Amino acid sequence: MFSLSNTVRAARDDTLSMDALASAIRVGEAGSFAALGSAFLTRLPATPVPDPYLVAISREMAESLGFDTELAESDEAAAFAAYFAGNPTREWPADALPYAAVYSGHQFGVWAGQLGDGRALTLGEVQRDSARLEVQIKGAGRTPYSRMGDGRAVLRSSIREFLCSEAMHHLDIPTTRALAIIGSDLPMRRESIETAAIVTRIAPSFVRFGHFEHFYSNDRIDDLRALADHVIDRFYPHCREADDPYLALLDQAVHTIADLIAEWQGVGFCHGVMNTDNMSILGLTIDYGPFGFMDGFNAHHICNHSDTQGRYAYSRQPQVGYWNLFCLAQALVPLFGDNLPEEGRSERIVEEAQKVMERYKTYFAPALEAKMRAKLGLEVAREEDVALANSLFEVMHANRADFTLTFRNLAKIAKADASRDAPVRDLFLDRAAFDAWAVRYRERLAHETHDDDARAEAMNRVNPKYVLRNHLAEQAIRQAARKDFSEVARLLDVLRHPYDEQPHYEAYAGLPPDWAGDLEVSCSS
Repeated sequence: MFSLSNTVRAARDDTLSMDALASAIRVGEAGSFAALGSAFLTRLPATPVPDPYLVAISREMAESLGFDTELAESDEAAAFAAYFAGNPTREWPADALPYAAVYSGHQFGVWAGQLGDGRALTLGEVQRDSARLEVQIKGAGRTPYSRMGDGRAVLRSSIREFLCSEAMHHLDIPTTRALAIIGSDLPMRRESIETAAIVTRIAPSFVRFGHFEHFYSNDRIDDLRALADHVIDRFYPHCREADDPYLALLDQAVHTIADLIAEWQGVGFCHGVMNTDNMSILGLTIDYGPFGFMDGFNAHHICNHSDTQGRYAYSRQPQVGYWNLFCLAQALVPLFGDNLPEEGRSERIVEEAQKVMERYKTYFAPALEAKMRAKLGLEVAREEDVALANSLFEVMHANRADFTLTFRNLAKIAKADASRDAPVRDLFLDRAAFDAWAVRYRERLAHETHDDDARAEAMNRVNPKYVLRNHLAEQAIRQAARKDFSEVARLLDVLRHPYDEQPHYEAYAGLPPDWAGDLEVSCSS
């Protein structure tokens, strides 16, 4: 099997070869998205940035791709930074140009028409064991889909995406990954003057709901079918065995999105911009912008300062996921029913699609309930469990109790000793309200066979101690603006072990400081 690691090492004696790395990232291979052709993408080189330099690298992601991080730190460090900034040391061969994909989408519930990779270029794919992974640089300059934008990303947003991509992976939540951040002192105007950066992100595919909407809206059914066939053949071959493979693809999307949003809700994560062009057909968390992990719990929390109507508030994420799936279903309708007789075909297609869509509820509710039982340390399902979890959320909401610390500290509660409640009880201003809930919780724990220690151990495997709180990201960003990237590396190290006790990093698990309450994150973030 082709191995990037072996390719790189074979190409050098005592020095690392960027040429070998670049040749291992291939574009246009059979079965790839690029092989679908010019109707789906535009090939073009990146717009170079001056004097690129390495800001951060995920050693774990690099090793997953099969190459040594020495490439970023050896005599070839400058070549590494240049390559992942989109500044090749030699001219791109015509058949190896990166590409920007075209798609469309609904943004904040309104049809926006054609969109696309306005500032992202896919360099190609890496074959790693049995996996094929796309390598994409975000912030690489204008493309035909930039819509008046400059095609750039800034250091602030790139750090946030880099850290959260890796943090979500270690929380076991499906996500795109991040390899590196490349910086440049090129000035960029956002709310203020900032500097440019390019983040390298990795995924099996970057196909979004909006890709399907694009071809449906333009009545390009042959292209729509080619895209669906690409996704089925490469990622969901079992759908071919169904009576209607395209209906099976919709069912797969319904299931993966239901599971994904249940995971988000379970850790207090808000995406911020759940537009259909930001929804992955593989059920990955994608396009990290104005995201946020909640501090004090507010069921209606809006993490995106630009979301003035609260469309993407925490409590609305499950319904928005459902709405987005309806958009996907509509786009796939022309492909449904190939096996149906012509008479009554349209009615049957609508009926079958509606049945698939209704499964969202049967997928999402059990997934979230199972998540909450695990977070509460409950082994066996009982009828009262949903009400118990909901009542906890009500008390947390009323007290703005810290989401992450509440669930983490619940593990310290004992079945028969209320004196051990203090670590979680002290997070609630209304102690009596928490005490009343704790009585119900202990009554429920009486039906469990695990002892306190075994239950705590199980709870600590699903309730993280460390998440990417906004103030932690902000501290890393402020230091990085002074060319001190040590906090980015340190925070990445913390977030790689979110469920572990890390005594030397205890401060990263504390309540946010008072100044964090003034932080705002918008679409430009």
